Amino acid sequence: MKILIVEDNTELAGNTVSYLDKEGYVTEWAENYQKAMDKLVGFAYDVVLLDLMLPDGNGLNLLQFIKKECPGTGVLIMSAKNEVNDKIAGLDQGADDYLAKPFHLSELNARVKAIFRRRQLAGNQEVTFKEITINTFTMEVHVGEQVPDLTRKEFELLLYLVVNKNRLLTKQSIAEHLWGDYMDTADSFDFVYQHIKNLRKKITASGGQDYIHTMYGSGYRFTDKSL
Repeated sequence: MKILIVEDNTELAGNTVSYLDKEGYVTEWAENYQKAMDKLVGFAYDVVLLDLMLPDGNGLNLLQFIKKECPGTGVLIMSAKNEVNDKIAGLDQGADDYLAKPFHLSELNARVKAIFRRRQLAGNQEVTFKEITINTFTMEVHVGEQVPDLTRKEFELLLYLVVNKNRLLTKQSIAEHLWGDYMDTADSFDFVYQHIKNLRKKITASGGQDYIHTMYGSGYRFTDKSL
């Protein structure tokens, strides 16, 4: 899962990034309105953690932009402004949840997972494609009766492919989703090919079919349809 944290409090942002990184997320941080806007224009995120009070703008305006231009992105407002009107305004404008500061990072994590399940998995913690079942809670993958030994990145790669089944995913989009936005400056994405190769090998070794189609010069498509 890829998360953008929009927060001007450096200590809180640092603690949040550190915690979510340990939980296996890919996290990016924007400390103000303009930097957040730059990232939202250039990259895609599963969830945005949004502070309402920013030094150079209003977080609610960012929320409006996200709902219009990034409709698939979930938004969790996290703000010290705990007044009912602010909460209602955020939820009315399309935020998925609201968490008042100070908060426990474990609760933040639980709410992020809930938003992702609602947004990407139709509320389920399991996603299934043919003989492949992915449990986002236990981090296990079943291929029929077999449980392949996937690395964390291989698990995230498979989940990303399945959630975006039948769509063309470029090497760059895969790299940015799994390793962060700094990958947009990478000279080569050969490591993506290696992870795809390893994932294919483990899935087929467990008795599954290879649904990852290489679109030469473009990227990859996860589908059971003939191309």
